[in-house]
Amino acid sequence: MRLQNKVIIVTGSTTGIGKAIALRCIAEGARVVIHGLEKDLGDAVISQLGKDKAILHVEDIAKDGAAVRLVDLATKTFGKLDAIVNNAAIVHSSNIDTTDTAIFEMVLRINLLGPFSLIKAALPELAKTKGAVLNIGSVNAYSGEPNLFAYSVSKGAVMTMTRNLGDTLYREHGVRVNQINPGWVLTEREIERKKNHGLKDDWYAELPKVYAPAGRILLPEEIAAASVYWLSDESGPISGQVVDLEQYPFIGRNPPKDTSTIPTGSAKKN
Repeated sequence: MRLQNKVIIVTGSTTGIGKAIALRCIAEGARVVIHGLEKDLGDAVISQLGKDKAILHVEDIAKDGAAVRLVDLATKTFGKLDAIVNNAAIVHSSNIDTTDTAIFEMVLRINLLGPFSLIKAALPELAKTKGAVLNIGSVNAYSGEPNLFAYSVSKGAVMTMTRNLGDTLYREHGVRVNQINPGWVLTEREIERKKNHGLKDDWYAELPKVYAPAGRILLPEEIAAASVYWLSDESGPISGQVVDLEQYPFIGRNPPKDTSTIPTGSAKKN
């Protein structure tokens, strides 16, 4: 097992990509701190994983002291901390006209300052185990869609943080910091989000080839499979790297000539 006896915090792990990562970590031999905002969903995940392998913490990651409480729970329950996965994020639709400072601050507080706070709180423990940080970003970090302005900026900031800390924390503490940028992923919330945009219930069954060359979009389990490498010892001294996980080259790809095929709100997000 690639994560045997490792202790890992996965934020935003009651649904979607975070849940898939937590499930894969357990399958690879780790013990996991599950985190989210919904206790009922978290309890369901714990029941699936087993109380001997996972424990739940329900709290907004942006709340003062939340990061410290997560780290304390991990060490008190499992005795150490080997890795953290910063997955929790808010996807807020907004453009330059609909984004005010309050919205911008809210998005940055959750998507950027939350991960920053957890890295800082976890660093003393990760330094002991020569552990790893994995940030879950988005391909929107490079510029983003017009209606994902604040979200895209926040993910761009996380990418800069990954590269900066990937250098300094590894040289000074032996802690690796890397990031994966998922493309369009079929999570429970993405299914509901698109239905709320007016698409039919099975919208994901028929997608334009320009957005889904494979005939489908990515699955949370596929993001989770890629995460294992960065959390395991297999990635060796690699740090400060950002890897895009999408089924086509996001940067430099030729745009579609017929924009009428673009699904409403077809955001690439976690």
